[in-house]
Amino acid sequence: MKTFSIALLLTAATTLSAQTVNTSVWQIGAGPTYILDTFLSQEKFSGSGLTLLNTTERQRDDKRWCTIMEHELNMATADDRSGKREELQASYTAFGGALHNWQHGKLQLQAGAVAALDLGVIYNTSNSNNPAQGRFSLQLMPTGTAAYNLKLWRRPLKLRYEVQLPLAGVMFSPNYGQSYYEIFSLGDYDNNIVQTTFVTAPNMRQQLSADYLVGKNLTLRLGYLGHYQQAKVNNLKSHIYNHRLMIGIVRRFSIIPRP
Repeated sequence: MKTFSIALLLTAATTLSAQTVNTSVWQIGAGPTYILDTFLSQEKFSGSGLTLLNTTERQRDDKRWCTIMEHELNMATADDRSGKREELQASYTAFGGALHNWQHGKLQLQAGAVAALDLGVIYNTSNSNNPAQGRFSLQLMPTGTAAYNLKLWRRPLKLRYEVQLPLAGVMFSPNYGQSYYEIFSLGDYDNNIVQTTFVTAPNMRQQLSADYLVGKNLTLRLGYLGHYQQAKVNNLKSHIYNHRLMIGIVRRFSIIPRP
């Protein structure tokens, strides 16, 4: 009984002394966007856009698992090949999940999964009938990261790669030839909530970044974000390919529990 009590006290002391390290990153980026949505037009559109990205990662000292949350806001304008028709695109994507950590010297590996919720709209300025296409999807995406720590000019430099791949989910889509008036005013459901897999919605997202300590408490992040969303459901095809050069600030701080 005495041994059990001592073990319990040691466990409680370890739990109380464990710190939680929070890493928060704010980034903004710009780059090309490519859009296709055959519900609106058979044409492919290309243009440019902006992305605002916030990433928060929480890691406890006594745990190998960490939680990750990302919020991504995209806005873009694109023209067809003739330059006479335009589409406007906006979307919000939230990623939340857990990753397992492995540390091998200067190399850190993570693997796990996130749930990705995507909401958005594409507006075709030339269409009088069905000018807009709403976007909604929820996907489970296996996730992996690799990071390597080194020094450049005697200052810490961290190289990091993150990739997310599709597994399964659901998405909203009109059926071929169906209008939004039929869906929402007449209530004519026609397989508008579709189950998706990595075959029907082969989405992919990847980030390559470099964190460099430029001041005593200032870490700068430079990188690339590629978010490639595709779908082929209800005899309709769509894709949004975003390529962004990103710049941002990394902030790390520890939360120490009170005794």
